[in-house]
Parts: sequence; C-alpha cells; structure tokens
Amino acid sequence: MFFLQLSGVPGSGKSSLAGAVTDRLDAVIVDHDVVKSALLRAGVGWDLAGKAGYEADYTLAAFYLTQGKNVIFDSPCVYAEQLERSQRIARENGSEYKYVLCELDDVVEIDRRLKSRAPVPSQIPAVDSDRTDETVFRRWMGEAKLPAVPYLTVNTANPLNTYIETVISYLKGLSS
Repeated sequence: MFFLQLSGVPGSGKSSLAGAVTDRLDAVIVDHDVVKSALLRAGVGWDLAGKAGYEADYTLAAFYLTQGKNVIFDSPCVYAEQLERSQRIARENGSEYKYVLCELDDVVEIDRRLKSRAPVPSQIPAVDSDRTDETVFRRWMGEAKLPAVPYLTVNTANPLNTYIETVISYLKGLSS
C-alpha cells in the first residue's frame, strides 16, 4: 500500500494527476478542497474550515489505509505539519509514503486552468482574485514543503500523458 501526498500550487494539476493515478491503480483520493468546501457550505468559517478540513482529511486517509486502500492526498502541502502527519499515518498503517510535487511556473497557464474548472467554495477562482494575485502565486510556488525522503517532481506544464507512467512506476517502487 502507498500513501501519496501530492503537492503544488492551486491549478498545478494535482487533481488531474490524482484522477489519472486512480484510473491505473486501486486508490482513493482524499481531496482537501472537497472536504473544506463541504464545511464552508455548512456554515463553518474560513479559518476553522481549513483546520477542520485537514483533521477530516487525515481521519479519512487513516481509515482508508486500515481498509487496505492506497490513498492519494490532494492538497498544496505548504505546512511542515502536513509532511510529518502524512508520514506518520503512512507508517502507522504499514503503507509506503510517497510524495509528488506538481510543478508549474507559468502563471498565465495556472490562471487559465483556475478559470476553466468548475468552481467550489474552497478554491481560488483566478490568479488575480479577492484572495490572491500574481505576487502571492509566485510566493506560493516556492513554499511547498518537501520531505527528507526521495520524492518525485513532475513538470505539469507538459501533457499528463508524458509523465503519468513515471508517476505509476514511482508508486510501484520501480523508480524513486
């Protein structure tokens, strides 16, 4: 079993990669945006929804691992606590911890992707919005927390079909 932690800025292709992995391997996706958006729709405030969302994310991930499922955690991973907790959950549940950084440094492409996806309350709708601007995105691009263990970086400016097999091989332990 594996616990895959995806990382990258909003619009970098984490969710697309997660879906492609589940098309090829038996895995469930724990998507932070889904959980946080549900909390926001239920009336939970923005700050508490983020914290409560991560609590729910990790509870779900641990539950799925105890059920023998591979887990993909779809979240930007900008807090050191996320690395530590994810690695601990993987270890406690006999799973191999894996990490893939989805790298995209083209702000115009990020903006195009953000504007073209179906909106949900927790997601940023555009690079320049009421919560962000290009300066914020450029700062976020360098804030992903990276694990001390070997991990994989994929350039998501390239089409998904050019790197999905590399990710699958990494998850199967055929490369690192």
